[in-house]
Amino acid sequence: MSRSTQVTHEELPPAMRDAVDDFARHLSRVDNRSAHTVRAYVADVVSLLDHASAMGCTAPGELDIAVLRSWLAKLRTLGAARSSLARRAAAGRTFSAWAHRGGLLATDVGAQLASPKGRRELPTVLRADQAATLVQAPGDEAAPVPLRDRALLELLYATGIRVSELCGLDIADVDRGRRVVRVIGKGDKERAVPYGLPAEEAVDDWLRLGRPDLATPDSGNALLLGARGGRLQPTIARRVVGGYAWAAGLPHTSPHGLRHSAATHLLEGGADLRAVQELLGHSSLSSTQIYTHVSVERLRAAYRQAHPRA
Repeated sequence: MSRSTQVTHEELPPAMRDAVDDFARHLSRVDNRSAHTVRAYVADVVSLLDHASAMGCTAPGELDIAVLRSWLAKLRTLGAARSSLARRAAAGRTFSAWAHRGGLLATDVGAQLASPKGRRELPTVLRADQAATLVQAPGDEAAPVPLRDRALLELLYATGIRVSELCGLDIADVDRGRRVVRVIGKGDKERAVPYGLPAEEAVDDWLRLGRPDLATPDSGNALLLGARGGRLQPTIARRVVGGYAWAAGLPHTSPHGLRHSAATHLLEGGADLRAVQELLGHSSLSSTQIYTHVSVERLRAAYRQAHPRA
């Protein structure tokens, strides 16, 4: 929990505080949600129960649809975006369903809760030449950090994996003979993702010439290491990507931006949508289909720029 959420959590009536704690354990141990997802849901539920408490409720069983709607209405007046309201409503429904199954609520009041659908923004992607500039930005210096950064950038763009997945890779997860990485994604689902020759060369150089200089007894089997020898953290990886993009004069880019770029370039190159879905680790094809919209928009922009009667 963040400090503000923690403080609000401690000020809840005891029955509500206990319910939040049990809900968090359920999300983590039974539903196998990621730590990030658990934190987000808990923060939203603490906000809901704090609002309910201000309305006179002292236990989860006193929640009703009026409280839920009042909570969302208050958030809207405070300027919450449609996407934020949709996420909060989803958290409220999930908590309500869990509380009803556990006997804390007589009825699943959240099932009656409608919420605005968040507007889905098209992701920003780099052009292929811009992506090439970015992954080559660390240069040819044979020092540990540039070697690591080159391996990091090449793998992100070559595989399209999430930054958390990349930082979680161990050396044994890289099958250098078949040029495939073994990735543990959301929900602990495992998938194999191929990578190309540039990434292979970058990883080989890092493992031979860079990693030994940074490795310490605490490094374990982590593939990518931080400057002090521990496993590279996603926050540092994001800083690396953004820093090289800025230095190269490219649009602001994050690891997720490279994931967007990889998916878009695969589809523009003729890759099958289902194959891209599998590579990205999307559970639903609808999550992958957004990249077809990106490709169409890029095509439309090129048409408008180039066609004399556009």
